[in-house]
Amino acid sequence: MNVSDNYRNKWESYWRETSDGAGEAIWDSDPSLTAEPHSALFLPYADTARTIVDLGCGNGTQTRYLATRFERAVGVDLSHAAVEHARRAGSGGDVEFQQLDLTDAEAVRALHERFGDSHVYMRAVIHQSEPDARAAVACAVAGIIGTEGRAFVVELTSGSRDVLKRAAGDPDGPPPKLRRVFHHNLKPADADDEEIPRLLGEAGLKVLADGDTTLPQTEYFADGTRIDLPARWFVLAGK
Repeated sequence: MNVSDNYRNKWESYWRETSDGAGEAIWDSDPSLTAEPHSALFLPYADTARTIVDLGCGNGTQTRYLATRFERAVGVDLSHAAVEHARRAGSGGDVEFQQLDLTDAEAVRALHERFGDSHVYMRAVIHQSEPDARAAVACAVAGIIGTEGRAFVVELTSGSRDVLKRAAGDPDGPPPKLRRVFHHNLKPADADDEEIPRLLGEAGLKVLADGDTTLPQTEYFADGTRIDLPARWFVLAGK
């Protein structure tokens, strides 16, 4: 299956209306808060000579950091507008960007054929995917890593809903970057906690390590506290 036109259009409109400025998307946190600590957890399991594919790369902030730790980094995103953001911010050499629908099995196979068994970095993609598409996203991870690659997947937990509810309930309403997420009808933390590991297992992925973490956002509560969303990370291998 492929994602619905409605879902695709939500992301296209979101990224078209987002400027190129760093941190303009609420999840576009500095790599020192995301890809860097994630790499520290991931590198003991990963061969840095392999390509790493950043699934749901957005404007490519994390992809460009990953290119400093791995032989090559490839950022892919459903949204053409997001990929254009990423390319404007810098590509070439050891980092590149392309549009890819993770539910398009043929396109995922083509990516694997081009780069072979690769590593995957995926930050908060399954939880906001359409319910019927989530299994295909997990299968895309398995298809890209094959037997030799490894994956680092981090997904929001149900505790994020309470944090987002608190942010939306501030006296002046949601902060601007969160308001834009709601305006485009995107649905963060939509999956149940049990669903993510179940989908990963059903896709043929084996958990090598996992743990609790948070995903720092680029937006703040009214009291100036940064919005950090509870999440869980997984290091995965093919079975």
